[in-house]
Amino acid sequence: MTWILVTLGVLGSIAADAAYLILIPLGAAAFLSLGRHPLAGLAAAFSGVAAVFGVNFLIVPIDPVLTEITNDAIHLLNPTLSIDLAANFYFGVVSSLVLIVVCAVITEWVVEPRLGKYRGEIPAESGEGVSPEEARGLRFALYGLVASIAVIGLLTFPSGAPLRNPDTGAIVGDSPFMNGLIVLIMLVFLVMGAAYGIGAKTITSMVDGINAVTKTFASLSGLVFLLFVISQFLAYFNYSNIATIIAVNMGDALEHANLGAIPLMLGFITITGIVGILIVGAIPKWALLAPIFVPLFMKLGIAPEAVLAAYRVADSPPNVITPLMPYFALIVTFAQRYDKEAGVGTIIAMMLPYGVAVSVVWIVLFLAWEMLGLPFGPA
Repeated sequence: MTWILVTLGVLGSIAADAAYLILIPLGAAAFLSLGRHPLAGLAAAFSGVAAVFGVNFLIVPIDPVLTEITNDAIHLLNPTLSIDLAANFYFGVVSSLVLIVVCAVITEWVVEPRLGKYRGEIPAESGEGVSPEEARGLRFALYGLVASIAVIGLLTFPSGAPLRNPDTGAIVGDSPFMNGLIVLIMLVFLVMGAAYGIGAKTITSMVDGINAVTKTFASLSGLVFLLFVISQFLAYFNYSNIATIIAVNMGDALEHANLGAIPLMLGFITITGIVGILIVGAIPKWALLAPIFVPLFMKLGIAPEAVLAAYRVADSPPNVITPLMPYFALIVTFAQRYDKEAGVGTIIAMMLPYGVAVSVVWIVLFLAWEMLGLPFGPA
């Protein structure tokens, strides 16, 4: 179960932030159903979703955005050079495999033994089995998933398919398939949700669907208010430009340090990790750092795809320990279902071993990759 949860967490980035809302509470419930500590299941799922967010076995929605930001930074120095969506694909696949092992080992050898045996209350819904209606709904959801993938496949893989690039016929790169990937993922989830509701007979009309959405948002009212308060703090924090000033000053110091390529990359990873505690979110952080560091490293002979890979290494691990992460309050809420005394400190202490272990192993993997001269992607 540990390995399954961590692997699903790593794969969860294909659904962007939806994995935070779905997989993390599911991980806690799954561990509890097996007589294990639910917070260990929560931690395992959270580590896969957040600490390894930057890589996957697949091209995910965040990759086009990071690639375009990188290309914009490259064009500041060389307008004729660009990288493509698969620039870090090989490194991403290997990193995913290695970090799944790391997160699973930390869960079973460090976090779960520290938590001990669960002696808290079991939420009422946790002990209920799957009803025949729910089982039928799950079957319908599976049928919806298969049908959705089949339709998308027919619109993508045949020669001349509408989701291919009309000029080159490419699927990966500048194509309707990649440009509309987020919409396609949304449609798959929409079909699966509607199919489940029809199969389980929880949705028999449009009114039932609207009521389900209303009920969900009503249960999140306290969280929405908390996020409102947090957003005000983040807005004032961004208004001060403290993180930008720190990043620029550190970049200047690194440029004038006269270090070799490997020490420079380590310095960049360190700076990104520090900034990552203050600015959470792979896209806004890279939009800040890429124009500073990509041209700088290009002048020093370091390829842009290596810089992007180093950014992925440094970006994700702080997600599990910074309370500035937008979903951190939600994680605390999930934990309080099983431990009423759980707070921000509880989650940070529980997730700190993941952050440290993932950072160390990932940095070593990146340095070995760079020193061996291995390609980061197929291009």
